[in-house]
Amino acid sequence: MADDQTVVREGIVMLLGLLPGIEVVGAAADGEEAVRLVERYGPDVVLMDLRMPRCDGVEATRRIRTAHPATEVVVLTTYADDESLFPALQAGARGYLTKDAGGEEIARAIADVRSGAAGLSPQVQRRLLERLSAAPAGPAELPDGLTAREAEVLALIADGLSNTEIAQQLFVSPATVKTHINNLFAKTAVRDRAQAVAYAFRHGIRRNS
Repeated sequence: MADDQTVVREGIVMLLGLLPGIEVVGAAADGEEAVRLVERYGPDVVLMDLRMPRCDGVEATRRIRTAHPATEVVVLTTYADDESLFPALQAGARGYLTKDAGGEEIARAIADVRSGAAGLSPQVQRRLLERLSAAPAGPAELPDGLTAREAEVLALIADGLSNTEIAQQLFVSPATVKTHINNLFAKTAVRDRAQAVAYAFRHGIRRNS
Protein backbone atom coordinates (compact mmCIF):
# COMPACT_ATOMS: atom_id res chain seq x y z
CA MET A 1 0.00 0.00 0.00
CA ALA A 2 1.42 3.41 -1.00
CA ASP A 3 -0.06 6.74 0.13
CA ASP A 4 1.65 9.87 1.40
CA GLN A 5 -1.10 10.76 3.88
CA THR A 6 -0.44 8.90 7.13
CA VAL A 7 -4.06 8.74 8.32
CA VAL A 8 -5.23 7.44 4.92
CA ARG A 9 -2.39 4.94 4.65
CA GLU A 10 -2.91 3.56 8.14
CA GLY A 11 -6.67 3.44 7.72
CA ILE A 12 -6.48 1.48 4.47
CA VAL A 13 -3.87 -0.90 5.87
CA MET A 14 -6.21 -1.55 8.81
CA LEU A 15 -9.15 -2.10 6.42
CA LEU A 16 -7.14 -4.48 4.25
CA GLY A 17 -6.09 -6.44 7.32
CA LEU A 18 -9.75 -7.23 7.99
CA LEU A 19 -10.37 -8.64 4.51
CA PRO A 20 -10.11 -12.42 4.07
CA GLY A 21 -7.26 -13.72 1.95
CA ILE A 22 -5.29 -10.45 2.03
CA GLU A 23 -2.00 -9.89 3.87
CA VAL A 24 -0.39 -6.45 3.87
CA VAL A 25 3.40 -6.85 3.70
CA GLY A 26 4.37 -3.16 3.61
CA ALA A 27 3.17 0.43 3.58
CA ALA A 28 4.98 3.21 1.72
CA ALA A 29 4.78 7.00 2.10
CA ASP A 30 5.82 7.75 -1.49
CA GLY A 31 6.63 6.12 -4.82
CA GLU A 32 10.33 5.67 -4.09
CA GLU A 33 9.57 3.70 -0.95
CA ALA A 34 6.91 1.70 -2.81
CA VAL A 35 9.48 0.59 -5.39
CA ARG A 36 11.91 -0.43 -2.64
CA LEU A 37 9.23 -2.42 -0.78
CA VAL A 38 8.28 -4.26 -3.97
CA GLU A 39 11.97 -5.14 -4.43
CA ARG A 40 12.07 -6.49 -0.88
CA TYR A 41 8.76 -8.36 -0.60
CA GLY A 42 7.60 -9.11 -4.18
CA PRO A 43 3.89 -8.60 -3.44
CA ASP A 44 1.12 -9.84 -5.72
CA VAL A 45 -0.59 -6.43 -5.81
CA VAL A 46 0.28 -2.83 -4.93
CA LEU A 47 -2.44 -0.34 -4.03
CA MET A 48 -1.00 2.91 -5.38
CA ASP A 49 -1.90 6.53 -4.71
CA LEU A 50 -1.06 8.94 -7.55
CA ARG A 51 -0.18 12.30 -6.02
CA MET A 52 2.88 11.67 -3.84
CA PRO A 53 6.20 13.48 -3.25
CA ARG A 54 9.61 12.41 -4.64
CA CYS A 55 8.14 9.83 -7.04
CA ASP A 56 4.48 9.99 -8.02
CA GLY A 57 2.23 6.99 -8.49
CA VAL A 58 2.44 6.93 -12.29
CA GLU A 59 6.25 6.79 -12.32
CA ALA A 60 6.30 4.26 -9.47
CA THR A 61 3.79 2.10 -11.36
CA ARG A 62 5.93 2.25 -14.50
CA ARG A 63 9.06 1.25 -12.60
CA ILE A 64 7.35 -1.57 -10.73
CA ARG A 65 5.65 -3.03 -13.80
CA THR A 66 8.90 -2.88 -15.79
CA ALA A 67 11.11 -4.48 -13.15
CA HIS A 68 8.48 -6.76 -11.55
CA PRO A 69 5.86 -7.72 -14.15
CA ALA A 70 4.35 -10.32 -11.81
CA THR A 71 3.31 -7.54 -9.41
CA GLU A 72 0.02 -5.92 -10.41
CA VAL A 73 -0.86 -2.33 -9.56
CA VAL A 74 -4.29 -1.04 -8.56
CA VAL A 75 -4.50 2.75 -8.35
CA LEU A 76 -6.42 4.03 -5.33
CA THR A 77 -6.76 7.79 -5.62
CA THR A 78 -9.05 10.76 -5.14
CA TYR A 79 -8.90 11.65 -8.83
CA ALA A 80 -10.69 10.11 -11.82
CA ASP A 81 -9.94 12.82 -14.40
CA ASP A 82 -8.39 12.00 -17.78
CA GLU A 83 -5.01 13.49 -16.77
CA SER A 84 -4.81 11.00 -13.90
CA LEU A 85 -6.58 7.98 -15.36
CA PHE A 86 -4.95 7.47 -18.75
CA PRO A 87 -1.29 7.97 -17.73
CA ALA A 88 -1.80 5.47 -14.90
CA LEU A 89 -3.26 2.86 -17.26
CA GLN A 90 -0.50 3.48 -19.79
CA ALA A 91 2.11 3.05 -17.04
CA GLY A 92 0.78 -0.45 -16.42
CA ALA A 93 -1.91 -0.15 -13.75
CA ARG A 94 -4.48 -2.87 -14.24
CA GLY A 95 -6.94 -1.50 -11.69
CA TYR A 96 -8.22 1.97 -10.89
CA LEU A 97 -10.39 2.88 -7.89
CA THR A 98 -11.31 6.14 -6.23
CA LYS A 99 -11.00 6.54 -2.48
CA ASP A 100 -14.73 6.35 -1.91
CA ALA A 101 -14.44 2.62 -2.67
CA GLY A 102 -15.46 0.28 0.13
CA GLY A 103 -13.60 -2.75 1.40
CA GLU A 104 -15.61 -5.14 -0.77
CA GLU A 105 -14.84 -3.15 -3.93
CA ILE A 106 -11.12 -3.01 -3.09
CA ALA A 107 -11.04 -6.76 -2.43
CA ARG A 108 -12.84 -7.43 -5.72
CA ALA A 109 -10.38 -5.25 -7.67
CA ILE A 110 -7.43 -7.07 -6.08
CA ALA A 111 -8.97 -10.44 -6.96
CA ASP A 112 -9.73 -9.27 -10.51
CA VAL A 113 -6.20 -8.13 -11.29
CA ARG A 114 -4.71 -11.28 -9.77
CA SER A 115 -6.88 -13.32 -12.15
CA GLY A 116 -5.75 -11.28 -15.16
CA ALA A 117 -8.83 -9.05 -15.46
CA ALA A 118 -9.08 -5.27 -15.14
CA GLY A 119 -10.13 -3.99 -11.71
CA LEU A 120 -11.89 -0.76 -12.69
CA SER A 121 -14.50 0.93 -10.52
CA PRO A 122 -17.96 1.51 -12.09
CA GLN A 123 -17.24 5.26 -12.04
CA VAL A 124 -14.01 4.78 -14.00
CA GLN A 125 -15.67 2.41 -16.47
CA ARG A 126 -18.40 5.00 -17.11
CA ARG A 127 -15.75 7.68 -17.60
CA LEU A 128 -13.91 5.58 -20.16
CA LEU A 129 -17.10 4.78 -22.06
CA GLU A 130 -18.21 8.43 -22.00
CA ARG A 131 -14.90 9.51 -23.49
CA LEU A 132 -15.05 6.78 -26.10
CA SER A 133 -18.61 7.67 -27.09
CA ALA A 134 -17.61 11.32 -27.48
CA ALA A 135 -14.70 10.45 -29.76
CA PRO A 136 -15.00 10.27 -33.56
CA ALA A 137 -16.34 6.97 -34.92
CA GLY A 138 -12.83 5.95 -35.97
CA PRO A 139 -9.69 7.26 -37.62
CA ALA A 140 -9.43 7.36 -41.41
CA GLU A 141 -6.35 5.14 -41.20
CA LEU A 142 -5.93 2.60 -38.44
CA PRO A 143 -2.79 3.03 -36.30
CA ASP A 144 0.04 0.55 -35.79
CA GLY A 145 -0.99 -1.69 -38.68
CA LEU A 146 -4.29 -2.78 -37.12
CA THR A 147 -6.68 -4.54 -39.44
CA ALA A 148 -10.33 -3.52 -39.56
CA ARG A 149 -11.29 -6.68 -37.67
CA GLU A 150 -8.67 -6.10 -34.97
CA ALA A 151 -9.93 -2.53 -34.55
CA GLU A 152 -13.47 -3.87 -34.25
CA VAL A 153 -12.37 -6.30 -31.54
CA LEU A 154 -10.52 -3.49 -29.79
CA ALA A 155 -13.66 -1.33 -29.83
CA LEU A 156 -15.66 -4.18 -28.29
CA ILE A 157 -13.04 -4.60 -25.57
CA ALA A 158 -13.38 -0.88 -24.87
CA ASP A 159 -17.13 -1.41 -24.54
CA GLY A 160 -16.41 -3.89 -21.74
CA LEU A 161 -17.30 -7.11 -23.58
CA SER A 162 -15.69 -10.42 -22.63
CA ASN A 163 -14.05 -12.71 -25.19
CA THR A 164 -17.18 -14.89 -25.26
CA GLU A 165 -19.44 -11.86 -25.80
CA ILE A 166 -17.17 -10.56 -28.57
CA ALA A 167 -17.30 -13.97 -30.26
CA GLN A 168 -21.10 -13.92 -30.13
CA GLN A 169 -21.21 -10.35 -31.45
CA LEU A 170 -18.93 -11.13 -34.41
CA PHE A 171 -20.21 -14.68 -35.05
CA VAL A 172 -16.75 -16.20 -34.69
CA SER A 173 -15.20 -18.67 -32.26
CA PRO A 174 -13.65 -17.60 -28.93
CA ALA A 175 -10.32 -18.98 -30.24
CA THR A 176 -10.51 -16.57 -33.19
CA VAL A 177 -11.22 -13.68 -30.84
CA LYS A 178 -8.23 -14.65 -28.72
CA THR A 179 -6.03 -14.66 -31.82
CA HIS A 180 -7.23 -11.17 -32.79
CA ILE A 181 -6.59 -9.92 -29.24
CA ASN A 182 -3.09 -11.38 -29.16
CA ASN A 183 -2.33 -9.75 -32.52
CA LEU A 184 -3.68 -6.32 -31.60
CA PHE A 185 -1.95 -6.38 -28.20
CA ALA A 186 1.35 -7.11 -29.96
CA LYS A 187 0.84 -4.39 -32.58
CA THR A 188 -0.22 -1.71 -30.09
CA ALA A 189 2.25 -2.74 -27.33
CA VAL A 190 -0.47 -2.85 -24.67
CA ARG A 191 -0.23 -5.44 -21.91
CA ASP A 192 -3.83 -5.86 -20.80
CA ARG A 193 -7.43 -4.85 -21.40
CA ALA A 194 -7.20 -1.69 -19.28
CA GLN A 195 -4.35 -0.37 -21.44
CA ALA A 196 -6.29 -1.44 -24.54
CA VAL A 197 -9.22 0.75 -23.47
CA ALA A 198 -6.88 3.71 -23.00
CA TYR A 199 -5.34 3.04 -26.43
CA ALA A 200 -8.78 2.89 -28.07
CA PHE A 201 -9.74 6.23 -26.53
CA ARG A 202 -6.47 7.89 -27.52
CA HIS A 203 -6.86 6.82 -31.14
CA GLY A 204 -10.61 7.35 -31.41
CA ILE A 205 -11.39 3.70 -32.05
CA ARG A 206 -14.98 2.82 -31.17
CA ARG A 207 -17.95 0.99 -32.58
CA ASN A 208 -19.96 2.73 -35.23
CA SER A 209 -23.40 3.49 -33.84
